[in-house]
Amino acid sequence: SQDFGGLFLGFSFFLIVAALLLMAVLFQFALEQRRSEVGVLLALGFRAGRVRRLFVGEGGVIALGGAVLGGVLGLGFARAMIHGLSSIWREAVGGIPLGFHPQPATVAGGVAAAWLVATGTLWFALRRLARRPARELLQAAGSTGEEDEEVAAVGRRRGWLVLAVLCGLGAVGALASAWRAEQMAAAGGFFGGGAMLLIGGLALAQGWLKRLALAAKSQRPDWRSLALRGLTRRRRRSLATMALLAAGSFLIVSVGVFRLPDPRDTGRRDTGTGGFALVAESTQPVLYDLASAEGRDAYGLPDDLWQGGGVVAFRMREGEEASCLNLNRAQTPRVLGVNPEALASRGAFRFARMAKGLPRSLGWRALDREACLEAGFELGPDEVPAIGDAASIQYALGSRVGGVIPYRDERGREFKLRLVGAVANSILQGNLVIAEEEFVRRFPGEAGYRWFLIDAPADRRERVARELSRALADLGFEVTDARVRLAAFNAVQNTYLGTFQVLGALGLLLGSFGLGAVVLRNVLERRAELALMLAVGFPAERLQTLLLREHGWLLAGGLGIGVLSALLAVLPTVWKLGVPVPVGTLAVTLLAVAANGLLWAWAATRAAMRGNLIEALRND
Repeated sequence: SQDFGGLFLGFSFFLIVAALLLMAVLFQFALEQRRSEVGVLLALGFRAGRVRRLFVGEGGVIALGGAVLGGVLGLGFARAMIHGLSSIWREAVGGIPLGFHPQPATVAGGVAAAWLVATGTLWFALRRLARRPARELLQAAGSTGEEDEEVAAVGRRRGWLVLAVLCGLGAVGALASAWRAEQMAAAGGFFGGGAMLLIGGLALAQGWLKRLALAAKSQRPDWRSLALRGLTRRRRRSLATMALLAAGSFLIVSVGVFRLPDPRDTGRRDTGTGGFALVAESTQPVLYDLASAEGRDAYGLPDDLWQGGGVVAFRMREGEEASCLNLNRAQTPRVLGVNPEALASRGAFRFARMAKGLPRSLGWRALDREACLEAGFELGPDEVPAIGDAASIQYALGSRVGGVIPYRDERGREFKLRLVGAVANSILQGNLVIAEEEFVRRFPGEAGYRWFLIDAPADRRERVARELSRALADLGFEVTDARVRLAAFNAVQNTYLGTFQVLGALGLLLGSFGLGAVVLRNVLERRAELALMLAVGFPAERLQTLLLREHGWLLAGGLGIGVLSALLAVLPTVWKLGVPVPVGTLAVTLLAVAANGLLWAWAATRAAMRGNLIEALRND
């Protein structure tokens, strides 16, 4: 069967990292509030290790409560997803009823793992603070002496650049392996490459923040340099905020790239319908050519039925459903036999990939064994060229273009279907197409035609469907609008993507909350500074604009790293499947995300600047 657990876990990994980052940031805020308490304990003679254990024990109790609550909420989330797939999203699973069966050991293991990871994160966040001298911890909470030392050392330390280069090289290797690999191995390459791209992007962001800090110190005081000083004042905090936003936007974009739009302009030959208006299938074979005079007479079809249209008939060997409507892995897919020239002359469907050594211009003619041999493509004596839908080949069959599918003819003799090409997102999902000549040789007992692609002008589509259904009713002839068939396939993929995008939405929620928390904390730490600026005549509105501009750069940087990493990570799969990138939809989504982040930053700024700032100046 198809196991989507690995994909869900892979996407969840980025969400888990974002949650841990947010937890570390919030815990760091709490520690900064109590840094004088840590300083007092160290000054009284407590060892740094004992102080760490004290605070980690305190945070560990809270983390345990959060882990248990997360386990309960996780069960509720899983139950809701199963219910959705069994009701409003039932087309995604072909109407198969699904049940929710939680395993206590799995839940307990998840809670324990969450608590251990959370406690480890708290320990790591506390490690630096407990190492600092008691005298420094007892100074003003806003001190950034350590940050200043790092700025002075920026010219000497290039670790961020080395890390970025290493991650870039690692990402290239992972994505190259994803290009060659199949199914879950390709998914592993995608997640590994995406993670390394994110880390590399954040390493570059760290170097960028350091250089901004140097630039701000050397510039004349103006609004820009003030914003740069504020942005780089707490660089680790700024970097964590960018990482939160990058993880969420990575999830949204990497999933959104594969979201399929509603079929439009389906009259074009390079679309998923191949330019055909109707798809038909019969339970009994049609023995005559429906477009010929003999066929029209035999079945009582009107003479003008095919005016401005036509039909491509396929022989059919029954097999397992190999489309996204089947949750199981198809071992023996359905095979169709067609005259390759009937599709090649129409230029039907868009080819996503051809086997290595075959030009894409060969298209459907690659089903002709002689054409493959003339192009220098080697075929074994028991290999038959076959073409299928790219998604079906990769996911339903677990194979790839250039691979082979073992099959048996009607005499029980084994032969191999060699996948010489793949068409992009089409109504051919669930089928493998071979040349009619090879089909007749392998399955001579399959008489007539049982699967049809029908050309019809838009104004005659309904009439053609009605006449064919009437005349061929005794043969179990069922006609479907090609757009409806394609939309049904797209709905399944989009439903699965929707479940993954829920994780992206949660990641962005964490990122937005983290941005708001950082803005709030930064402004609260600088209330005295802002009060002084108000006292010397700076307008409050200008200060709010300054703060929004300062944190808007964090938002732009985080979204930029996440979006660019996602686009680079999905490139191998996009090229392999021939998926068109929905640029418009992604742009609207990212604009909404940016607006949401700015809203959180604005709300946090307003909340922090509310009240009497002059009082903060008196208390400083």
